[in-house]
Amino acid sequence: MSLSECAAQTKRIVNPLFLSFFPGNFRCHIYSLPFLLCRNPTSPYSLYRPLTMTAMMQPQIILLKEGTDTSQGKAQLVSNINACMAVADVVRTTLGPRGMDKLIHDEKGNTTISNDGATIMKLLDIVHPAAKILVDIAKSQDSEVGDGTTTVVLLAGEFLKEAKPFIEDGVHPQNLIRSFRTAAYLAIEMVKELAQSIEGKSLEEKKSLLAKCAATTLSSKLIGGEKEFFASMVVDAVLAIGTDDRLNMIGIKKVPGGNMRDSFLVNGVAFKKTFSYAGFEQQPKKFVMPKILLLNIELELKSEKENAEIRLSDPSQYQSIVDAEWNIIYDKLDKCVKSGAKIVLSRLAIGDLGTQYFADRDIFCAGRVAEEDLQRVAAATGGTVQTSVNNIIDEVLGSCELFEERQVGNERFNIFSGCPSGQTATIVLRGGADQFIEEAERSLHDAIMIVRRALKNSTVVAGGGAIDMEVSRYLRQHARTIAGKSQLFINSYAKALEVIPRQLCDNAGFDATDVLNKLRQKHALHSGEGKLYGVDINTGGIADNYANFVWEPAVVKINAINAATEAACLVLSVDETVKNPKSESAQGDAAAGAMGGRGRGGAAFRGRGGRGMRRR
Repeated sequence: MSLSECAAQTKRIVNPLFLSFFPGNFRCHIYSLPFLLCRNPTSPYSLYRPLTMTAMMQPQIILLKEGTDTSQGKAQLVSNINACMAVADVVRTTLGPRGMDKLIHDEKGNTTISNDGATIMKLLDIVHPAAKILVDIAKSQDSEVGDGTTTVVLLAGEFLKEAKPFIEDGVHPQNLIRSFRTAAYLAIEMVKELAQSIEGKSLEEKKSLLAKCAATTLSSKLIGGEKEFFASMVVDAVLAIGTDDRLNMIGIKKVPGGNMRDSFLVNGVAFKKTFSYAGFEQQPKKFVMPKILLLNIELELKSEKENAEIRLSDPSQYQSIVDAEWNIIYDKLDKCVKSGAKIVLSRLAIGDLGTQYFADRDIFCAGRVAEEDLQRVAAATGGTVQTSVNNIIDEVLGSCELFEERQVGNERFNIFSGCPSGQTATIVLRGGADQFIEEAERSLHDAIMIVRRALKNSTVVAGGGAIDMEVSRYLRQHARTIAGKSQLFINSYAKALEVIPRQLCDNAGFDATDVLNKLRQKHALHSGEGKLYGVDINTGGIADNYANFVWEPAVVKINAINAATEAACLVLSVDETVKNPKSESAQGDAAAGAMGGRGRGGAAFRGRGGRGMRRR
């Protein structure tokens, strides 16, 4: 078919609005129906299959709301990895005994100084959705084992850093995830194999071993200079509560002033003197073997709150109503005295009448006692909190060997010691600045959790990067037995584990390359004598950390490896992020509603924060 014949045929099919000729092909532009005439082996020009009208009229499918931001593909995955690495870099310098502290100033003006990974992650207020995963694993590590929060964030960041080049080279994320999970399983099995049990020891030996674990945890904290002093205090507190899993049975009270060595442990309960009325100073402040009554009722003179209407025909009858109210409160106080209790504590107020009434009968009373303190007194003394003063029997009363009110700094403390059940303890912390005492409290919380875990699981491993180097060596050796790309992935996982000893060296100012080379050489010995060697923070070299009592519970390392691997795999498995504009528009609607409300009713929502309080 010639070119002119082809054009004539086309004219017969449609009425073209525009024809253009090109060397080698012919395209017919028709606004109602496009055709393509292209060269093929049989004919220089042939009619291409036209698009049907149905295909042209197919409507565009809209799935997501207008303004929805979607990011996907390799670039999105690399972006998520970069965000997680940035978060890990924030807490990187806080690791180890020579780690630095972070000063965080929030929008309310509160200042926090801490090197605890979980505390820093909570206060950072991270908004990136992928980076929030690292915040979650730090929190879970803190609630599960108490320590290793910085370690878990660092490991997750390093796993992703090692995975990044593979992702950029086009490796499918699922291949990495599979290899990382295999490596994590092998690493955890190796940690269990290297763990040493402290079971079957005498009480004194066990206390000494637990103190070593607590001291290792405290060495990286602000109170690391007094780690032996606080380690023994923490061990005594944990052993005092026995098998009770409730952490709130160990109370920590903060009293500004003095120095750290002025802190002390009470084998019982201590709490600050509560608000008191006239007559309180006349009460006795010391008892030996007293009975203790715990209440959850008000002992205060006030009008009864019954919705009743009383009609009086004689004004003298009004006095009988007033007398009845007095009789009610006197009846309650009298029943408390008849119970034989010498100490009366209530979660609600004990008024000036009750305070004076008890003082006249040589009874100590305290109202508005915090719920937590009242529960700890009940657990320690064997008493039961009562919601009524009727039928008070001896079984519901608590007892202790000694009760006294003691001055601690500028505060007065009520101290119950020598409690029969002994399932509670209180640490009274002293120190200079408020921020220092708060950081000391967080440090003791970590140490308490570690001792509890060590007591329950009774296996420990060498710290200071020793266990990480040994597991890394084992994984490198295992990788050589695997064919295929998995060998590279497991090798990179092994390399990532070395971030702990490397960062310990960097934070202490040592040459990390030199120390790591020494550690690799020591751990490579076939005799196995180097498997407990880690970073020696004091000399800048390497040492047997198990022999130097740098210990940590095996559960800390197992949990850290597990959580970090899961977080890394979770980030790697995400290939698309969809940002819904609904939340932003909802905020806009709320703001518009508030403005509209102001215009309509004239009552603007105002408060100290600019919202939430209706102005009256």
